[in-house]
Amino acid sequence: MAAGRVRVDGEVAPLGRRIDPSTARVEVDGVLVPVAPDLVYYLLNKPDDVITTAEDPQGRPTVVALVPPEPRVFPVGRLDRHTEGLLILTNDGALSQLLTHPSHGVPKEYVAEVEGGTPAPGALRDLRRGVELEDGPTAPAEVGVLAPGVLRIVIHEGRNRQVRRMCAAIGHPVRRLVRTRIGPVRDNTLRPGRWRPLGAEEVRALAAAAGRPAPSPAPSPSQVSGSRGTLPVE
Repeated sequence: MAAGRVRVDGEVAPLGRRIDPSTARVEVDGVLVPVAPDLVYYLLNKPDDVITTAEDPQGRPTVVALVPPEPRVFPVGRLDRHTEGLLILTNDGALSQLLTHPSHGVPKEYVAEVEGGTPAPGALRDLRRGVELEDGPTAPAEVGVLAPGVLRIVIHEGRNRQVRRMCAAIGHPVRRLVRTRIGPVRDNTLRPGRWRPLGAEEVRALAAAAGRPAPSPAPSPSQVSGSRGTLPVE
């Protein structure tokens, strides 16, 4: 605070400044700091065939049913029904908005088992540069080969079923998909269906990651001239 690194509701906070933690927005070095006493943050390893929602009218199992019922929390972003892996649930609306807003580009890492074996180098290059989907070109992605037919893919967007659609676009539909990292947060020891609270440093690191700019989308082709087995999880 003496160095002027703390802001409350957008203003530099002097020493001794008092706040209402239920309403104040506190930032350190421009990064949002959770201060309300009733905020909780859970990291869940979502199993297959569980719906990413608070309630389901069809009575299917939901991610909210896998964490404590009080206080009420909501999933940050979405994993489709048959995608597994890490998901954050919280009652912190400000952090949730930071993590899901497309302009912030928080990276999400996936391990994808695809049909047809390992994609050819040209297909992998297309994924890295961006592929054309029905809702526009994707931003550049990080793509690596972990094993035959198994890819590591890092994206900075949050479109519906994006990784599945990207792989289908290069002719290698996804058989199984697991999210292994959200921004700086990963946990290789968390078993499917289990959850744990996020630590304070993890929450701060997530907020900091949301401040980084997202990569620019790739141009569409018309804009360019001249040119269920065992799945390894990192």
